[in-house]
Amino acid sequence: MAMSTGGNSGGPMSEINVTPLVDVMLVLLIIFMITAPLMSHRVIVPLPNANPKAPDTGYVEPMDVALKQDGSMYLNDAEVTEAELKAQFAVAASKTPQPEIQLRADKDTEYKYVRKILTDAKAAGMVHVGFMTTGKE
Repeated sequence: MAMSTGGNSGGPMSEINVTPLVDVMLVLLIIFMITAPLMSHRVIVPLPNANPKAPDTGYVEPMDVALKQDGSMYLNDAEVTEAELKAQFAVAASKTPQPEIQLRADKDTEYKYVRKILTDAKAAGMVHVGFMTTGKE
């Protein structure tokens, strides 16, 4: 029987296998070589300069619509009927820029009331609607 001095003697292996490390590094190198040229923009577009000190002239006060559980509607804290709300939506839809509708509905309000307001706003040509909620429960 031949005895080997460098064979498996049963002790702990003190060498690090670097083959998986080299494989991962080569894959990363290839990925970076392929994606690096794609990071630069080929189409040059002259971008506008922003002047943060200039007043924003495009701001329009939003329309605050509150809806109670019984279906009563309030526009900017004044009670309105459905016909008055439709008329206000038609006037606001013709403005440029168009104001946003901020809809605040009671959490126990039936959805049919909310749907009616959304339908009236869409029919008048309103496109910006936001639902107001609270972060607390």
